[in-house]
Amino acid sequence: MEEWIIHTIQSLPMYAILAVIVVSILTLGKGADLLVDEAVVLSLKWGVPKILIGATIVSLGTTLPEATVSVMAAMSGNPDIALGNAVGSIICDTGLILGIAILISPPTIDKALLNRQGLLQFGSGLLLILACLPYTNLSQVFTVGGNLPQAIGFVFLFLLALYMYYSIKWATKKEIKEQMEESTDKEELKSPTYVVIAKLALGVALVILSSKALIPAVEETAIRFSIPKSIISATLVAFGTSLPELVTAISAARKGHGELALGNIIGADILNVLFVAGAAAAVTTGGLKADESFFIFFFPAMLFVLVVFRLSVFLSKQKIQRPFGFVLLGTYLLVTVLSYFQNMK
Repeated sequence: MEEWIIHTIQSLPMYAILAVIVVSILTLGKGADLLVDEAVVLSLKWGVPKILIGATIVSLGTTLPEATVSVMAAMSGNPDIALGNAVGSIICDTGLILGIAILISPPTIDKALLNRQGLLQFGSGLLLILACLPYTNLSQVFTVGGNLPQAIGFVFLFLLALYMYYSIKWATKKEIKEQMEESTDKEELKSPTYVVIAKLALGVALVILSSKALIPAVEETAIRFSIPKSIISATLVAFGTSLPELVTAISAARKGHGELALGNIIGADILNVLFVAGAAAAVTTGGLKADESFFIFFFPAMLFVLVVFRLSVFLSKQKIQRPFGFVLLGTYLLVTVLSYFQNMK
């Protein structure tokens, strides 16, 4: 289907491509609004904190583009793209998207809950690096690189199941009663749970499908305006698969549900390791190749962004303040610029 969309867009005149971009952006916004609204209702109905709904159900839905791109890349003989997509998405999610969400609406934080989920987030990134290390040839890690074995891919998928199970099990009903009393849409809470889930799934579908149309349309526009392909590949591909998280985070922050955006990004980072990299490695006999550039630059950059976020949480009190949003955004921009020069070598 994705190839059909790309082929169709490439055959369209310029004015039609611009129309696709406009419609896709509008659909993205509506889908994100629906996704956020129903996720909030679901958290209230189930008595689960919004950060956990964001870290599980919402992040699972918005991470599907990364998983699809990575698995298809691995199956088509490009496993290095699969791993790069997972690592790049973590950097983009934590630096760019979370930074923007904090700037729009500083989220209220539950330190105990956020520290637990945040440690899982950082631990997942560290686990990915450790799993890729060539333990029989560590001295050449910066010249030869390493590999994420197929067997570890299945281990990651098992850990994914455990993460989803325990995230729901850990959910508490803390402050849910107050949230329900403060809810302005009492009628929405009366909707059957299956209706809420169906609307949430529709929101996820609208976000993902509109993203699938928007990115090829923007890419084709860039090509027709003679923007170099190297710049397109270095920006649109990594950014495009993270677009669902971006629009969801912005919509959640704009509606005053910053903790949902926070949970979505934390969950997406965890799923980028366990779900995206795990699934891609599991379908590849030789595993995912991590060349020397991952150990020289991309893995350290990923850890750097995650450490900056952990420091933001540690230094915050009731809310993550806007200055930390600027720091995260600045960190992402710095890493992006450095990665461009890294690719030029």
